[in-house]
Amino acid sequence: MDISAYLRRLGLEAAPPSLDQLKALHVAHIERVPYEALEIWLDRPTTVDPAESAARIVRGRGGYCYHLNGAFSLLLEALGYQVTRHVGGVHMRGAEPAISANHLVLTVRLPEGDWMVDLGLGDALHEPLPLVEGRYRQGPFEYGLRPSTVAPGGWHFDHDPRGSFAGMDFGMEPAPMSAFEQMHRHLTTSPESGFVRVATVARRDATGVDIMRGLSLTRLEADSRATTMETSADYFQALADVFGLRFDADERALLWDKVSRAHAAWTASASTSSTGEGLTPSTSSVSE
Repeated sequence: MDISAYLRRLGLEAAPPSLDQLKALHVAHIERVPYEALEIWLDRPTTVDPAESAARIVRGRGGYCYHLNGAFSLLLEALGYQVTRHVGGVHMRGAEPAISANHLVLTVRLPEGDWMVDLGLGDALHEPLPLVEGRYRQGPFEYGLRPSTVAPGGWHFDHDPRGSFAGMDFGMEPAPMSAFEQMHRHLTTSPESGFVRVATVARRDATGVDIMRGLSLTRLEADSRATTMETSADYFQALADVFGLRFDADERALLWDKVSRAHAAWTASASTSSTGEGLTPSTSSVSE
């Protein structure tokens, strides 16, 4: 891994491990490296290999939890942090919590205590959370941490009620990246996967979150507002300006063809269905 290039992507320089530096790394990564699964829509399979993910981030792309947290764990280790990977499970509202391996979460041990470090929750964390039961406000959103009921000794994360999912549980046992390979194949290939059904991109900052689902761009702060991208130029301008994602001509042609057709199909189905399945938070979580 090219540590210098990775840090340049984050706009930071190497510094000794500390809580303040960990927070700076987390915030810079969240704000500069988007949560996205567009490789699926470009017909480019990915793996959960952290080195592969780190190289893709250095080239200007993002990823979802296995990629973002996997790559970040390598960076933190290289900078001298004591970091551990854990198997987690994101669950939607109305679903039972479970350690399903649909999520990778990190913890970091510092003199100040243990911290939950998670770049892969899409519309959730901006900064790390101390592994201490309580309620935590970050910008306009409030989160909770409490003991897990499904992972003995583990933790349960409660998302803000306006978030795209209900919560996430994780156990404290260290996990190899191989623990996520099977679920990664499902999330990137199954017709039931939200990533396969909806082209999703998200970026969190201090005051809110931007989410692109299909051609619908939503800004969620104290309130929310949504805009539909009417043209290819609008769509790729938003990906560049809001999420820092840029594509060459061939990628743009393929991505626009697939995303616009999927969005049109969803619009047609939504006009005859009260569920609007496909682009709602309940069916396309930004943190599977």
